[in-house]
Amino acid sequence: MPVFVWEGRNASGEKKSGEMEAKNVQDVQMRLRHMKIANPKVKKKPISINIQMPEIFAGVGIKELVIFTRQFATMIDAGLPLVQCLDILASQNQNPFFKRILYQIKADVESGATFADALKKHPKVFDDLFVNLVAAGEIGGVLDTILNRLAIFIEKNLKVIKKVKGAMVYPTVILTVVFLATIVMLVFVIPTFQKMFANMGGELPMITQYVIMMSDWMKKYIFHVIGALAAVFFAVRWFYRTDFGRRLWDKSILYLPGMGPVVRKSAVAKFTRTLGTMISSGVPLLDALDIVAKAAGNKTIEKGIYYVRDKISEGRNMADPLMETNMFPSMVVQMIGVGEATGALDVMLNKIADFYEEEVDDAVSAMTQMMEPMMLVFVAFILGGMLIAMYMPIFSLAGNVKT
Repeated sequence: MPVFVWEGRNASGEKKSGEMEAKNVQDVQMRLRHMKIANPKVKKKPISINIQMPEIFAGVGIKELVIFTRQFATMIDAGLPLVQCLDILASQNQNPFFKRILYQIKADVESGATFADALKKHPKVFDDLFVNLVAAGEIGGVLDTILNRLAIFIEKNLKVIKKVKGAMVYPTVILTVVFLATIVMLVFVIPTFQKMFANMGGELPMITQYVIMMSDWMKKYIFHVIGALAAVFFAVRWFYRTDFGRRLWDKSILYLPGMGPVVRKSAVAKFTRTLGTMISSGVPLLDALDIVAKAAGNKTIEKGIYYVRDKISEGRNMADPLMETNMFPSMVVQMIGVGEATGALDVMLNKIADFYEEEVDDAVSAMTQMMEPMMLVFVAFILGGMLIAMYMPIFSLAGNVKT
């Protein structure tokens, strides 16, 4: 469908302009009259040659989604029509992929679809949580309130994700540096010492002989090692993508020393924040639990949430099945039970989320403090051991010369 550029003045005399997809100029003029734009000038947008990135590299960042949600809520609250909001946000968006999606959503809404149904066609950008909350906001006539809640929820969820990912940066960087440094020393540094030791004569210490043997082996089989590591990487990746592999990993990570508490607390924070946001927005509990389970990000926790959902559908309360899963702390379960009894479940869930988002901070700090000395010992053992092995013959030679 062609794109037209228009400009004109609104009822208060302000100059307005924008872009609009339509069949022809007359269609654009008719829409502008509905928008109360006087004496509009309409012309077809010149065709520009764009080299677009492949779809696999295109996407919408979480920050972009938050900005879009907040701007949309502000416009709806100000009384702008839904289609006009979409048109404005699409025209000013700098992300070509997101811009195209917003224009598609706008066209669907103009064709008679609900906003939620139009969003549902783009699951890579708008997940089930987003779509269901928008649907609840449309039905209840509180779309601006729902969008503001969504923006707050996405921001808080992003904060927790960043904390958990940040906790993994330190050990990953250290292990990568140690691995690369070990390869460089074995392939390039140790052979230099080996030539020097050969000229010195005499028997080398046992540890030095072991390091030289390792260096010889690494130089001989370096490409085999790289191939084996690549094979292991792709094998682990394939295994993780299988249902059994994903379940095994997700269950194991909950019990890992240091990492386990971080994952558990972040899971509690995400579960309570998501469920609290959905219930306070008017989404039925069973539907909310179904969406929360899909968004859990951990198969073990997802299975537990589905168990709770099934028990609630049988007529039980929420607290008892949660306790039976053995995945949620008793304090959390008791607070949820109080929330159910007092009819303030959404408020209680949001309070729990606030508390556990802070707990994630403490868990990340504790894990980092535990890992720092372990990483230092590991680095000292690997790199320090090789350096000692290389300098021991030099010290022995210096001692013999002195004698």
